[in-house]
Amino acid sequence: MANFKITLSEPETRKSYQIELDQDKGISLVGKKIGDEFSGDMMGLSGYSFKITGGTDKDGFPMHHDVSGSVKKKIILSQAPAYHPLKRGNQKRKTIRGNTISQDITQINAKVTKKGSASLEEMYGKKEAREESPKE
Repeated sequence: MANFKITLSEPETRKSYQIELDQDKGISLVGKKIGDEFSGDMMGLSGYSFKITGGTDKDGFPMHHDVSGSVKKKIILSQAPAYHPLKRGNQKRKTIRGNTISQDITQINAKVTKKGSASLEEMYGKKEAREESPKE
């Protein structure tokens, strides 16, 4: 099983942060579905609660909330997610992944539903800028 990349979004500040979670801690997410909530304690974010909003698998196919299980299917789509038609009424057959997290999922998208004591920006936000050496 590969590591999970979890993208955490804060709706209030409209910022997102990406965390890499190793397989030992990420095993508790396997079997959860889009719309389920999980605690941030496994990532070291005590007091936080997150809601799963989607994700992508190892081949880059997005998860879709209407397909049960962790299967990969080709379905006809006429609206988002996974398809944004140029004209109203257009449809397209696209390959998507089911709504359940499995070991094939590499990225999980989640949004904050309950905030903890420390802010996400303090923990993951600002990165120090690299100083560039003068070119000679």
